[in-house]
Amino acid sequence: MTDDSRFSAARLTLDAEQEVAQICSSLKRLTVEFKRRGLVVAMSGGIDSSVVAALAVRALGKERVLGLLMPERDSSADTLRLSSLLAEHLGIETRHEDITAMLDAVGCYQRRDDAIREVIPEYGPGYRAKIVLPSVVDSDRFRVFSIVAETPDGETLNARLTTSAYLGIVAATNFKQRVRKMLEYYHADRLNYAVAGTPNRLEYDQGFFVKLGDGAADVKPIAHLYKTQVYQLAEYLGVPNEIRSRPPTTDTYSMPQSQEEFYFSLPYDRMDLCLYGKNAGLDATEVASAVGLTPEQVGRVFKDIDQKRRTTRYLHLQPVLMQEVPEVGRHAPPADSVPE
Repeated sequence: MTDDSRFSAARLTLDAEQEVAQICSSLKRLTVEFKRRGLVVAMSGGIDSSVVAALAVRALGKERVLGLLMPERDSSADTLRLSSLLAEHLGIETRHEDITAMLDAVGCYQRRDDAIREVIPEYGPGYRAKIVLPSVVDSDRFRVFSIVAETPDGETLNARLTTSAYLGIVAATNFKQRVRKMLEYYHADRLNYAVAGTPNRLEYDQGFFVKLGDGAADVKPIAHLYKTQVYQLAEYLGVPNEIRSRPPTTDTYSMPQSQEEFYFSLPYDRMDLCLYGKNAGLDATEVASAVGLTPEQVGRVFKDIDQKRRTTRYLHLQPVLMQEVPEVGRHAPPADSVPE
């Protein structure tokens, strides 16, 4: 294999001008097919929603795009500031919907804090927290989520999460994405617009979204693009540099939390290469040098990709109609393959 043909980040380079033209053409066609006048985009100040908003404006014009700014009390201060910066840059109409009161009304914060107290009994007002997961890269050991909390005095606490506490925290925080989606569709219905989703390929493939929350949309303009490629479009579209240089974050928990802390094995640029390599049928040895890992470590990432695909498959599924369910005994898996 020559140096020119070795696997590298160059595999993810695309023709940004051509890609933007294709996406915008599809957005124009789909809004006509859906009989909708424009697009609603939930803007977080992050790279993905910023690119989707810029694509919507390029495709339909700024008069037919509504940007929704929906912070809550755990949101970073940069969330509202950067999303407002982008809206001004694009010249689009926005609506500011602070969802804190709605989340409080359904018990989002109380239910989350109750779940945290299952493992940190003293957790209370003034505390902050986030969920973390050990990286799969350096060990094949079974990984368990932990909660990292910060007391009002700045002391850091760390506790392993029980299954009950973990599920309780996630279920409560999922209110955030679902409340936002409710508002997106309210404004879409009000304006006869469609809702544009913002996941990139890495998030979509690996199930990094909430079903009927940020996973719901009428069109997902960048779900076929690796996050590295989304950054390429951002530069081409003129997304402000301050947004392009902002580190990716979940912006869900009260403590700052990177996506790799919570979900992915590696930072997005290396995860992109691993996912691309796996999708292209490359072996771990070919990918390893490009991502700065050993073949064994890349192998663990490949296994983690497969595991996430299996465990999050249902997030992608439409509701199952009963007439589509096989009769007992027909097409059933062997008895020894049925999970207990």
